[in-house]
Amino acid sequence: MSPRLTTARRALRRTALVTTLAATGVLAAAGAAFAHVTVHPGSYEKGATDGTLTFRVPNEEDTAGTTKVQVFLPTDHPILSVLVTPEAGWSADVTTTKLKTPIKTDDGTITEAVSEITWTKGTIQPGQYQDFNVAFGQLPEDVDQLTFKTLQTYSDGKVVRWIEESQPGQAEPENPAPVLELTKAAAPAASSSASKTTAAATTTATSDATARGLGIAGLIVGVLGLLVAGFAISRSRSARP
Repeated sequence: MSPRLTTARRALRRTALVTTLAATGVLAAAGAAFAHVTVHPGSYEKGATDGTLTFRVPNEEDTAGTTKVQVFLPTDHPILSVLVTPEAGWSADVTTTKLKTPIKTDDGTITEAVSEITWTKGTIQPGQYQDFNVAFGQLPEDVDQLTFKTLQTYSDGKVVRWIEESQPGQAEPENPAPVLELTKAAAPAASSSASKTTAAATTTATSDATARGLGIAGLIVGVLGLLVAGFAISRSRSARP
């Protein structure tokens, strides 16, 4: 076997090994992320109204089931009007807290907000996950993200605390809390009144141009008519004896 062929085969083996290790790392990272408690969708516009948040809770234990899930909602930037969607086999308990600073809305002043939702009496078996849906009336407008610290209790008494917050420039913590990013609201479209005004102006300009065109055409036809009449009279006089 030639030295060149041997070198090429060794290079291919090294490439295959590196590719396999890289793929394994990606799968491991994906598996770790899936094992976390997360919120979906991952982002909403600031001040969004009438939406739904889904808390996905996977069971990462092999010999115990998840029997209790506690999600804590922020009260420094509260979510207004929270409703819990019934989940088959689970019972939800909602806790409200008095706000330090009441919030004024068009419907009145809000002094309390939901601070905790606890689901019990159900079970998430090993290798499975459960989605818990929460509808909201309005998200806050004065913050860039909301953190939902969560406690997950297993049938063997183990409690996993998903409460760690990620820091910029640092690796993801072992037990990160679910985070909802709040993005800048899109610029509002042009008002219908402005659109109507523009359309009316365009229509008026078009009508004026059409009227002027018709007026000029009428003048031309009139002049031609006078010329034809004069020519006819002139010929009539010339034809007399």
